[in-house]
Amino acid sequence: MLSFILTLLLALLPAKTPAAGPLEPCKIFGSVYLETDPGRRSYCYGTVYVEPEEAFADVLIFKENNKLFADKPGLWAEAPARDFADYVLLVVTDRSRADFSIHYTTVRSFAGCKTN
Repeated sequence: MLSFILTLLLALLPAKTPAAGPLEPCKIFGSVYLETDPGRRSYCYGTVYVEPEEAFADVLIFKENNKLFADKPGLWAEAPARDFADYVLLVVTDRSRADFSIHYTTVRSFAGCKTN
């Protein structure tokens, strides 16, 4: 009986989806998986363009080796699979189709949002 009630509650309560509100790239940190298959766009939190020039990027990203150190915006730890990521982002090749753009930096202190 208890399992029936729990199943009923799960069916009636709305699920929380990360894409329910506006995308805020300045709040993304932790483990991130970059999806390249456009067919999985509906499973992604947003779309991102990898900018070759630092000056035009919205967010500067520093790749952390450990998820525990990726605790501020711009500090990302690469997730091995979608299921283990805090955020899944679709990488697009056309900048006009992206929600925001990123550029990878080799200096940790430079990481962060440039749109503020």
